[in-house]
Amino acid sequence: MISRVTAEFETPELAELALKRARESIDYVYSAKIMYNKQSDNALKLRGGTSYTVLPAAPTAQNYVTAVMESPTTEDIIPEPARRRTARACVICGIGAVENVTALLNAMGGLNIHSAN
Repeated sequence: MISRVTAEFETPELAELALKRARESIDYVYSAKIMYNKQSDNALKLRGGTSYTVLPAAPTAQNYVTAVMESPTTEDIIPEPARRRTARACVICGIGAVENVTALLNAMGGLNIHSAN
């Protein structure tokens, strides 16, 4: 029987290291994949850009005047949970290896470890 074990890691590098160790040291590991947080890449792309804010000014008798404020963009525009470089690791293994995979992922810094039979 086959089972799936998933864990969340703080950085993709930790997830890659844990999956490499699982492939090398545990029998009956059939597949090991990483799912990255894609929104953190968008936060890095915003660095060095420019954001524009439209500021309404006082209306005159005939026209409504607005102003545009230009400011440098930082990655703070994207809220913190989406900005983190987390990665989710998924290991497909035999049912007998689930305890070993779970213990290894926990030892390597995995959080929210779940196994589905």
